[in-house]
Amino acid sequence: MTDNKKEQERAELHRTIWSIANDLRGSVDGWDFKQYVLGMLFYRYISENLSNYINSSEWETGDKTFNYATISDKKAELVRDDLVNTRGFFILPSELFENVRRHASEDENLNETLEHVFKNIEASAQGSTSEVDFKGLFDDIDVNSSKLGSTVARRNERLVKLMNGVGEMKLGDYKDNTIDAFGDAYEYLMGMYASNAGKSGGEYFTPQEVSELLTQLALVGKKEVNKVYDPACGSGSLLLKSAKILGKDRIRLGFFGQEINITTYNLCRINMFLHDIDYDKFDIGHGDTLTDPLHWDDEPFEVIVSNPPYSIKWEGDANSLLINDPRFSPAGVLAPKSKADLAFIMHSLAWLSTNGTAAIVCFPGILYRGGAEQKIRKYLIDNNFVDCVIQLPNNLFFGTSIATCIMVLKKSKSENKTLFIDASREFIKVTNSNKLTEESIKKIVDAFTERTPIEYFSVLVNNKDIASQDYNLSVSTYVQQEDTREVIDIKKLNAQIEEIVAHEDVLRKEIDKIIAEIENV
Repeated sequence: MTDNKKEQERAELHRTIWSIANDLRGSVDGWDFKQYVLGMLFYRYISENLSNYINSSEWETGDKTFNYATISDKKAELVRDDLVNTRGFFILPSELFENVRRHASEDENLNETLEHVFKNIEASAQGSTSEVDFKGLFDDIDVNSSKLGSTVARRNERLVKLMNGVGEMKLGDYKDNTIDAFGDAYEYLMGMYASNAGKSGGEYFTPQEVSELLTQLALVGKKEVNKVYDPACGSGSLLLKSAKILGKDRIRLGFFGQEINITTYNLCRINMFLHDIDYDKFDIGHGDTLTDPLHWDDEPFEVIVSNPPYSIKWEGDANSLLINDPRFSPAGVLAPKSKADLAFIMHSLAWLSTNGTAAIVCFPGILYRGGAEQKIRKYLIDNNFVDCVIQLPNNLFFGTSIATCIMVLKKSKSENKTLFIDASREFIKVTNSNKLTEESIKKIVDAFTERTPIEYFSVLVNNKDIASQDYNLSVSTYVQQEDTREVIDIKKLNAQIEEIVAHEDVLRKEIDKIIAEIENV
């Protein structure tokens, strides 16, 4: 398939999604309603994924007419245990998306039917190794919510529209390996709603271009890694970007993350499935990473990519246990209670392997403020953990115009220096936002890789010089700004002024002469 044809298919898919969203949204807030669209998309995906898996096995044995969707539930029960062990879940033929959709318009109890199906899918994983990956996955698809309509009939009418809209999406044929259409549909929906979401949740959605840059930075020099981790993983887009760049088979032990928001946590797990990541290749946890971190017992992570929330409140020194926490204690001080940014940095450093790289989006204030934050920066620089600081353009993120930065951490640097890159002008304007281009991303990654100074763009600074600047890590302190003001030649300007004055004198004499002649007439 040519890239052009893929782009045409993608554009058609996006138009279809936009149409469904507009048709169904009505009075429902877009950020809330995306959960219904994404949830139904997920239901369709796992139904087709399971059917395809079973059908392929039967076709290989010679029964080319076999279709899991048409066999009886009783017959299907015979393979339940085997499917739970291999795929992590089980769906009866009568409860597959295509069969429920077929009868949806005449099912007066469609809401109850769907609620029953969703509970059964989750229950199928209970007691198995995949239980934690499926538990609560459909919690945010409340088929009885008044958001869908004031009466059961009205809700069911919308559910029918939703099933038909999702069912008619052209998501490709599994045999043609176009399964990424599911992932692409997910990402388009997230971006579409996030851009309109404001404080409803879009401000922490990481735009694709920033995800690309972060992940490329973390993967420089790596052909294969043990695993990828994000301590504030949101919907999982940063984790999955590594799979796109390296290939999921080159991330040996899989994808790990933690998310505090229950809705986003569910979306992240759904996103893993939609990108064809098997249940045993991801471990996404729910909870507060700073005060209740998961993955303590895992081996350190070779790649960490994250866009944690900016300047959120946390317990800090109000919790006497945290100063002795091995993640934070080496710095001898905790991040301020009103600004947890550097707590995420310290957490990531603690979880990073000796040969690993962490690339983290930061609020710029942490680079220059005094007090506890300065002491943490001192610890990071004195121990040579900061590899690079990159100043990004402003207005890159949904819901905020802040000019953010990226901090890259490493534990095994070959030189006692820190690289600073000023990428604040590396953007194009798209409507009301700024956007990184492919050329800008390449320019930044090349500068990061080669570590050679580029005038007005990058400079390598000895850590002793950073110490002499009171551990200020602001890029503008080290990268000289290009003076774009017009250079004025004073001698040339004076000559021009003299010429103008002389010309003015000639004109004045001519005018006086004309006036005198008029007066003598």
